[in-house]
Amino acid sequence: MSPDILSTAESIPSSCLHRIFRAAEAREEETGVGVVKLHVGDPYFDPAGNVADAFVDAVRRGHTKYTGVEGLPELRAAVVEKLRTDNHIDSAVSRLLISPGSCQGLAALLQSLAEPGAEILLPELHWPVHLQQSLLASFRPVLYPLGADFRPDPEAIAAAATPRTRVLLINSPANPTGVVLAREELGALLELARSRGWHVISDEAYEHFLYDGEHVSTASLEHEVPVGERIVHSVFSFSKSFAMTGYRLGYVALANDRAADIMKVSQEANIIGTSTPVQYAGIAALQSRAEAAAVNRKLVQHNRDVLLAPLVEEGLLNALPAGGWYAMLDVARTGLDAETFAARLLERKGVAVVPGNGFAMRPELDAQGRIASHDYAPWARHLVRIAFCVDPAALETGVRKILEFVAESGRK
Repeated sequence: MSPDILSTAESIPSSCLHRIFRAAEAREEETGVGVVKLHVGDPYFDPAGNVADAFVDAVRRGHTKYTGVEGLPELRAAVVEKLRTDNHIDSAVSRLLISPGSCQGLAALLQSLAEPGAEILLPELHWPVHLQQSLLASFRPVLYPLGADFRPDPEAIAAAATPRTRVLLINSPANPTGVVLAREELGALLELARSRGWHVISDEAYEHFLYDGEHVSTASLEHEVPVGERIVHSVFSFSKSFAMTGYRLGYVALANDRAADIMKVSQEANIIGTSTPVQYAGIAALQSRAEAAAVNRKLVQHNRDVLLAPLVEEGLLNALPAGGWYAMLDVARTGLDAETFAARLLERKGVAVVPGNGFAMRPELDAQGRIASHDYAPWARHLVRIAFCVDPAALETGVRKILEFVAESGRK
């Protein structure tokens, strides 16, 4: 008989994202008919040509050996310059670590900040992976409430915190809501964190996808703070801005040198190093970043402005998202909860969307930090998330079929 598995990982349910991904694949296999895939944030556009050229060239030249755990010095220097000019973040090569995707960078960062019994503050409507990663790093997640239009309220966050709170996570532009925080809002959150002695993790994967304003990096607000006293750790991705989802490349700008040294140990234990040819592709992406990011943003904004408009007109969407790649629809009028809506929409219309309650899971932990039970925020039971970074024809079809399904459900 094999031994039982009692790890924290065993207690964590698979995220709603992966469940619908598998369901969509299964439907395609069973029916032989393609699914309209609005459930995954994978762009329909490709990286700039110089990115693939740099990757292939690196392989052909034999640049396939290990790099240091921190990443290629040339790539790290290029990222530091990008942070300085584009994000107004005063970083340094010594505080910059390359990771195989921002997701792994986040996981390593959380591991390096965790301590026994420590709590992390996450938004109550969150990317499920943030919750999973926090639990795997041995944090005890505390979900802070969001105010009107899914915006964080510093007073509510302060009330949710305890003496065990160590980290506040901020995600702007946000997945799944598309909310973009203004400089004043970020400043208020940073001031709260500094007054309480917390670290701040700023997940900025969608930094180039703002449609009604300008992106502000939280760490830019610490420009005048001595490096040793800084508290903001920033996480970025090549996946979104440069359409390099499958390349798996990201980076973390640590607040100070001590945090960077600690995270190096976490990286060393987890990855040894990031793929070397992919890092050369990253250098090429940064060389053409201004043009590529602008072009890609315009493509997604067209989808948002034109193809999501019918959802606003029909009242399924309050307003167009200010940033990111996703929109949260309210399907309460159908009388169906999010799980049932998503399952029936896939079955009857061949359209895959993600149930929104999965972004609002509320776990109860036991003394060992394992999930003993969980439920979902009741206000999220009629929300579903769609990705609008997909091919325009697919998005147009998907929106039309969603509206048809809603109308048919309303007549029953």
